[in-house]
Amino acid sequence: GYIQACRGLMISAVCLGFFGSIFGLVGMKCTKVGGSDQTKARIACLAGLIFILSGLCSMTGCSLYANRITSEFFDPSFIAQKYELGAALFIGWAGASLCIIGGSIFCFSIAENSKSPRRGYAYNGATSVMSSRTKFHSSVPDKSPPKHFDKNAYV
Repeated sequence: GYIQACRGLMISAVCLGFFGSIFGLVGMKCTKVGGSDQTKARIACLAGLIFILSGLCSMTGCSLYANRITSEFFDPSFIAQKYELGAALFIGWAGASLCIIGGSIFCFSIAENSKSPRRGYAYNGATSVMSSRTKFHSSVPDKSPPKHFDKNAYV
């Protein structure tokens, strides 16, 4: 029964991590999906909470399994094959810890900062080196194409 509980907790942790990733992508400031900045901040905070919940499910599953292994290992009346704590449990604990830490950072890093407003930048178009020189340094506009391009004009 405890193995089924551990499987259920780990499957729910994976599913919650997937949905947390989707909400995290929608809630980031660099995406255009999700609406205003305030709505994005709420979605990102929800994603952080889902990541924390995913980490807690994973931590609970690994700890439940490790508790059972440890109690069977030190029980002198247990006759069946005894197992030891393996690398998978330690990786599970480390992954769950990183998921909890990342979720909490994700929750608190998206907080709305009213002191520094978000700025937009306009794209002025690509210009070559020669055309920018002739544009700013000649007083009479020259309609003919420049006759000499150096090697940096196309970069």
